Amino acid sequence: MSHHFDTTTALEDPRINVCDFYLFRGRPGFVTMALTVNPNAGVKAPETFHEEGLYAFRFDLDGDSREEVTFKVRFGEAGHDPGGAHVQTYEIVRAAGEDAAQGAGGEVIASGRTGRVETGASQVRSFAGLAPELFAANRGGLQKFRAELAEGRFAHDAFLDGSNYFGNRNVTAIVLEVPVDLVSEDGAAVHAWATASLYGHAPEVQVSRWGLPLMTHIYILDPEEKETYNRVRPSEETPHFSEIVAATVRKMTTLAGSVEDTGAYAERVAAKLFPTTLPYVLNSPAAFDLVGFNGRALTDNVMNVMLTLMTSAPIDNGVAVGRDHIVDTFPYFGAPIAEPVKD
Repeated sequence: MSHHFDTTTALEDPRINVCDFYLFRGRPGFVTMALTVNPNAGVKAPETFHEEGLYAFRFDLDGDSREEVTFKVRFGEAGHDPGGAHVQTYEIVRAAGEDAAQGAGGEVIASGRTGRVETGASQVRSFAGLAPELFAANRGGLQKFRAELAEGRFAHDAFLDGSNYFGNRNVTAIVLEVPVDLVSEDGAAVHAWATASLYGHAPEVQVSRWGLPLMTHIYILDPEEKETYNRVRPSEETPHFSEIVAATVRKMTTLAGSVEDTGAYAERVAAKLFPTTLPYVLNSPAAFDLVGFNGRALTDNVMNVMLTLMTSAPIDNGVAVGRDHIVDTFPYFGAPIAEPVKD
C-alpha cells in the first residue's frame, strides 16, 4: 500500500492510481525509472492504461521543486492481439522547459505496444504492461498498528505475523531506461516524482502523485487531504502538508516515548521529507534506507524505513521484499503472476 487505493479518485479508476515509483541504475550510464498503477490488475482492476491518461516521470535538476525534464507516456485505445489479450500502442515523449511542466508536448523518444520490450534510438528501452507486484508490506499489521494508535497506544508488536498482503498479485507497470544525459547533461543529483493526469478533451488535470513512499497511508490520513496532496505539485505542498506530517510525527513519538523533544524531532522529519520528491545521484547504486534516500531499488524495504522514521523507534513490518519476481535484465520486472490472488 505504498500509494495503493489512497483516494476516492484512485478507487473509482485504478488506472490513474500511481502505486509506486522506482528510480535506479539498471546498467552503467543509464537511468531506469518505473511506475506502477492498477492494484491487483486483471482481478480487481483493469489490465489496461487509461486512453486519456498522461503518465509522467518528472525531474527537478536545480533544486527548485519544479520539473526541468519530464518523460511522458500516452496510450492508444485498447484492442486485442491474435490470442485475445489486451494490447495498446504507446508513445514516450521527452519534454524540457515549459513543456516539462504541462501538456503533452516534447520530442518522441520511444514508442511501441504493451506487453513487450521495445528498443528505440539512443538505446532507449521501454516496457508497458502487466507485471508482478514487487511492493511488499504487512497490511494487516499496519491496520492493527493504526487501530492501537487511535486508542492511544503504541503497538510496537503489531507486525509479528509477517504476512505480505501484496504477494502474488499483478500491477500494470511503465518502465523506461534512458542514457543519463537525457535526464541531466552534468550527471548531478536530481529530485524526481511520478504523476498520472487526465488529458483528453479538457485541460490536463493531475490526479495522482508519488514522490516518497507511504505518505498517504501513514503520514497523511484525512481523505480530503489525501486527495488534495495528490493534485498539488512539490513546489506547492510544503507549508501545509509538512505541518500535517509534523503533527503526525509528534503524536507517534509521544506515544512511543522515543525522543525527548518531540517537536524538534518532528521538524527534522518534515524537513527531510519535504518537498516530497525522491533524491537520486545519477549513475549511482540506488538505496532507500535510514542512512539516506538515493533513488529506490526494486528490493528496498520502504515500509520499515518510513515507519521507523515516523516513530523514531526501530520497526520491522515483518515482510521482506523478495527477488522471486525480479530479473537482472530490462525491464527488471519478471513475468506476471499466472494465477494471482483474487481476494
